[in-house]
Amino acid sequence: MKFEKSCGAVIYRRENKNLEFLIISHNSDGHWGFPKGHVEKGENEEETALREIYEEAGLKVELTSGFRVSIEYPIKQETMKEVVFFLAKTNQETVNIQLEEVQDYKWLNFKEAKEIVTYETSEMVLERAYKFISNLRD
Repeated sequence: MKFEKSCGAVIYRRENKNLEFLIISHNSDGHWGFPKGHVEKGENEEETALREIYEEAGLKVELTSGFRVSIEYPIKQETMKEVVFFLAKTNQETVNIQLEEVQDYKWLNFKEAKEIVTYETSEMVLERAYKFISNLRD
């Protein structure tokens, strides 16, 4: 069996004391989720996540320590994919999507974000991120 690995992050910000999450729509199949991408040679997981966030959304973020969620799923016959998600905070308002990979984005509150993400695994990652943020003092 072959394995692929990607890393990304659940990105959040506080807008007038309201918690908002960045949800993007991927060009590959139109699904709504989080910025992520393949690990490149010589990168660690965090470096991959930061690079992919900047490439796909044009955002400089700060990874929140203590949050790491890994999910696995089959993508092709004989190929399993692992995606590692971190939690990232930004104060930037402007998102510059990479049109080759991303077709749209939205800043949404938790309830709206949970309703729009396409996959159950993304919903689970979002729920865990929300619970983690709820316990932070940021």
